[in-house]
Amino acid sequence: MTGVPTEGIGHLHHIWNVARVRELVADRRAPATFFCGGSRNFAAFIDLFDEVFVLHVDIDTLRERLDQRPEDEWGARPEERALVLRLHATQEDVPTTGVVIDATQPLDDVVDDILRHVALDGTSQP
Repeated sequence: MTGVPTEGIGHLHHIWNVARVRELVADRRAPATFFCGGSRNFAAFIDLFDEVFVLHVDIDTLRERLDQRPEDEWGARPEERALVLRLHATQEDVPTTGVVIDATQPLDDVVDDILRHVALDGTSQP
C-alpha cells in the first residue's frame, strides 16, 4: 500500500496510495476493514473511513517502549527516537478527530476497545 521502501528515515515519504485506499474502502465483502498505521497524506482519504482510532500513550510510556526496542527495530536509533518524540510532542501527524484509545493498556485491551467501538465483539457500540 505504501510503495517501495526508502533508505534512511522515510517519514516525509510515508504516503499511502490514495487510489488503492479507495479500492479497499469500496470493497464491502468483509464486515470491517482496518487500516493501521499512519501516513503523511491521510487528509486525502480520512473522510472515506467510517471511524478513526487514535492510539495514545503518555510520553513516559512512549520513552519506556522505545527503550525496550532492539537496536535493529525502527525507533531505536537516536535520530528515529528524536523524530518519534517530536511527533508525539507536536501531534502534527495525528488526526484531530477520532476516537482516542488509551494504548498504555495491554494490547488485548486496546484491541477489545476498538472492537467494541465497531461492534465486532458482540456488544453494542458505546
